[in-house]
Amino acid sequence: MNLVRPTYSIVAPVYNEQGNIPRLYAEIKRVMDTTGEPWELVLVNDGSRDDSLREMREAAAQDPRVKIVNFARNFGHQIAVTAGIDYADGRAVVLIDADLQDPPEVILEMAERWKAGYEVVYAVRAERKGETWFKQMTAKLFYRVIYRITDVSIPLDTGDFRLMDEKVVKVLRTMREHNRFIRGMTSWVGFKQTGVNYVREARTIGETKYPLRKMIRFAWDAVTGFSYFPLQIMIYVSFVLGVLAVLAIPIFALLRLVYGPDFFGGQATTIVLLLMLGSFQLFFLFVLGQYVARTYDEARGRPLYVVASTENLDRPEGAA
Repeated sequence: MNLVRPTYSIVAPVYNEQGNIPRLYAEIKRVMDTTGEPWELVLVNDGSRDDSLREMREAAAQDPRVKIVNFARNFGHQIAVTAGIDYADGRAVVLIDADLQDPPEVILEMAERWKAGYEVVYAVRAERKGETWFKQMTAKLFYRVIYRITDVSIPLDTGDFRLMDEKVVKVLRTMREHNRFIRGMTSWVGFKQTGVNYVREARTIGETKYPLRKMIRFAWDAVTGFSYFPLQIMIYVSFVLGVLAVLAIPIFALLRLVYGPDFFGGQATTIVLLLMLGSFQLFFLFVLGQYVARTYDEARGRPLYVVASTENLDRPEGAA
């Protein structure tokens, strides 16, 4: 049991980060001990298949400030972050990845802004080392598209690396949607927010947990979670197609008068138009189906995650 409530809770989701855990603990300890304030490190094991859990347990046995939330299976990065937020006990909660691409030293600057009165301090990626031009280009495109079409103002070039006051954390704990986009949810709650610039380091151990397939799914969760734009665009496309159809009538009539009744004849034109209209209809049915599926996810009321075990934590185990 914690006799002194920590000022800072550092939350790190972990999925197959063998080799990074000792480094993460050492760096967090080095940085946070300089504050002279109590802190805790909440590690959420998201169904790792390597020795990550063993390394986490070794750190927890060495230092009771290291807390472990061990999932019964893999639930995904955003759900693991959510569990860390649920179990964090600090007056300020810091989200950070376990791969140390986000330098822990930035936490000190975040803490200064927090003590100055800001309730959310997010880290802005001024530079991204060790990433391909394709990854950097698609990341920039993603943030700018999200910024323009979503209903909340999500800061450009930011990840989940951020510090949140306990007031913000309490609100986030009430938001239990299954398809989660934490940085969007943090923006949605409001409060006084600011950013700090930093250089995102290259990964030195392991591989990225967000390949292209997961990035596309992540982007889709962001769009559908905070915008009705995919649904609204249907009316614009249908309007354009309607205008084209109306314009096509006199144009085809004129061309047939000029070139004869056989101009543009046959079934090819009809087949092409039907295929085009059919593809649009199927695409929009897919979009509509995605929103319906998300409604179904919420209606089932299943827990966001299932906890197999915890260490150095006083809360009862079980589903959250």
